[in-house]
Amino acid sequence: MALLKVEGVHTFIQQYHILQGVSFEAQEGRVTVLLGRNGAGKTTTLRSIMGFYKINQGTICFDGEPIHTLPTHEIARRGISYVPEDQGIFSGLTVGENLNIAMRKNDENDMERLDYVLKLFPDLKTFWHKKGGHLSGGQKQMLALARAYIHDSRLMLIDEPSKGLAPIMVEKVMESIIQLKEKRTIVLVEQNFMMASAIGDDFYIIDNGRTVHSGRMEQLKEDKEMRQQYLGIT
Repeated sequence: MALLKVEGVHTFIQQYHILQGVSFEAQEGRVTVLLGRNGAGKTTTLRSIMGFYKINQGTICFDGEPIHTLPTHEIARRGISYVPEDQGIFSGLTVGENLNIAMRKNDENDMERLDYVLKLFPDLKTFWHKKGGHLSGGQKQMLALARAYIHDSRLMLIDEPSKGLAPIMVEKVMESIIQLKEKRTIVLVEQNFMMASAIGDDFYIIDNGRTVHSGRMEQLKEDKEMRQQYLGIT
């Protein structure tokens, strides 16, 4: 069943026509990866889903209900969390304060999710009283993922989690998302194909603002010509 359905979406940013017909579905319980070269429109797609950019044409439905007319805070309340490529943490707040903000009810379920992320990301427990701005790049990414999970969303949108990280941290973040996929439906934007192919179940390729190919990740792993043509990798 498609938890998220994006159909024929067009988005302008000022006078620029960035998305020119993006369509994809995210099946519940799976990881859907959006791939494409830099500037293809992947981040704009995620930001359009969250309502940061209002779409000019098309529909976005979550759990069978249209959400593209809603403000961002209402979209988040429906059960969608977003991890932007710059992590989006509060740099002046401690790790603990960042996580407490994400705990909407402070009830037993929130505490269970907090316990889960502290086991998944033990660094966050170690640096509980450290300000977010003083964390390493990898630790900031862990904090951003933890906040999104604690939010109690059904769908996580994750944008470029490996960006700017050292290889050892890329592996740690990759392993953590593999564990998170057992708990959440995920839409992932990722330039690192090794990481994307290890995590993803389904893929969609966006090129010049349009969806041009889709399928199972196993198919893309075997299709060298498609990877070369649209992703510039062999």
